Amino acid sequence: MPAVPTAKLTDDLRLAHLLADDADSITMSRFKALDLHVTSKPDLTPVTDADTSVEEALRRTLGRARPRDAVHGEELDDTGWGPRRWVIDPIDGTKNYVRGVPVWATLISLMIEDQPVVGVVSAPALGRRWWASLDGGAYMGKSLMSASPIHVSDVAKISDASLSYSSLDGWITSGIGQGFVDLLRDCWRTRAFGDFWSYMLLAEGAVDLACEPELELHDMAACSIVVTEAGGRFTDLDGKPGPNGTGAYASNGRLHDELLSRLASSDDPDAPDETGTES
Repeated sequence: MPAVPTAKLTDDLRLAHLLADDADSITMSRFKALDLHVTSKPDLTPVTDADTSVEEALRRTLGRARPRDAVHGEELDDTGWGPRRWVIDPIDGTKNYVRGVPVWATLISLMIEDQPVVGVVSAPALGRRWWASLDGGAYMGKSLMSASPIHVSDVAKISDASLSYSSLDGWITSGIGQGFVDLLRDCWRTRAFGDFWSYMLLAEGAVDLACEPELELHDMAACSIVVTEAGGRFTDLDGKPGPNGTGAYASNGRLHDELLSRLASSDDPDAPDETGTES
């Protein structure tokens, strides 16, 4: 765990909120705009002029306020090098944004030595913002001066748990699709809240499990520290803590070991199939 002066983290958290304020202004001014420009990236996911405008604006501010820090974002090339790196997803939930669904957010995180130490998740169309700093707890509210602490649930059984996910597509090719379907069947309640929303509801204690098999660093960095500072666990698919893997398993902590066990990959070509014979 990196040694981070508390005062410096406070300054970084304040800066992250300022960045989120700027992002909110841009995204809300373009939300449901009739002239919103939408294109497709090489992976066929959409990107709007709001996505690029937000990332460009935040990079400009960071260039002035933290010129020595590296920056990684979803839409533009990485810049800088060093132990301090800002990670930006200008609009997490772009498909919702394009269709006028208000469930989208800007994700901003500071990582030091590959560990998130500050995270802000701002969803202005929902009127909500969540944030956390290392060893500082997790909060939601309008601002640093108007905040309520949040904490994960105490649910201890899968049969009592509420699970949120994004979509079924990634599970089909993951080698753990059947395990995921079985988990869905065994949970008390399942909903596809999707994207950042799953993890923020987990941090608030409204859901108990959140899973996605295919994610990028910018999707996870801010969400991971909010979850962990709220008392939960956030790991990759192999159980390694943090947002540096290819997907995310998040829980209230009490359910995490069972979650990892139930969703362990079973794509071994020599493993028995459902009839008990080898494939």
